Amino acid sequence: MRVTSLFVLICITCLKVRAQQDSTQKTSLTLAALYSTDVSYYGQATTEKLPYVLVNATLRFPVGLYLSAGSYKLLNYGSGLSETDLGAGFDYNFNDRFKAGLAYTRSFFPSNSPLLQAANENNVNVSANYTWPWLKSSLSADYAFGQQQDVFISLTHSKEINLGSLFNKKNAVSIEPAVELVAGTRHFYESYTIEKSNRDKAKGKGKAPVQPGNSNSTTTVVTASDSFNMLSYNFKLPLYLSRANYMAEFSYQWSVLGAKADAELKSRQSFFGLGFYYQF
Repeated sequence: MRVTSLFVLICITCLKVRAQQDSTQKTSLTLAALYSTDVSYYGQATTEKLPYVLVNATLRFPVGLYLSAGSYKLLNYGSGLSETDLGAGFDYNFNDRFKAGLAYTRSFFPSNSPLLQAANENNVNVSANYTWPWLKSSLSADYAFGQQQDVFISLTHSKEINLGSLFNKKNAVSIEPAVELVAGTRHFYESYTIEKSNRDKAKGKGKAPVQPGNSNSTTTVVTASDSFNMLSYNFKLPLYLSRANYMAEFSYQWSVLGAKADAELKSRQSFFGLGFYYQF
């Protein structure tokens, strides 16, 4: 993100496979609409609560190539779109159990964006997924760059559990509890802090930054984090209702930040989401 940041692109790409089992045999188009109570950037959320709605379209070709475009709107901030993005990727199935992928996403943010990821407009992702007889494991590495440069590594273990059907046998119900560990750098937080200071200043809440020759001004001291540390521990519980060409999702995520979390980030946070996916 997800939020049409890369974690959302990966989520949509994976979920659409559930909606139609023969998706790899022909070109398919998946449309998605999602709502979430807050923005999660690798499990991290600011003290500013930012609910949003998102739309996305993903076009996948039989060779494994896919193209994606999306945008989302923060419901309590600004009057226009909060982000738009374009992405491209390639997935390769080595066998029934092992799959690897490479993806690139370019995001566009308005000025003074309140989003943590606004400093990293570009994202390159490399992922590997292995399905064990009783568990699915995913390892993902991201290089995010733009105003800042950051590296993230995520390890996820999940288990799909079929709960049966609803109303008739064509409506399958399932859950997929997951545990995700995310480590990385925090350069993006430096840009976020500066932008937040500017927004507070514009509203009369902050102090003016130091200007050349102005000895009476004060400044906010921001220290970039070059160290690679644990960022978050995420516990996810999505509930799916799927049929031949569509899927509805209700999701819950509880995130706990690492020991060196920054002051403007919530140490613990719950996210609730609703999603609908349709595949042509």
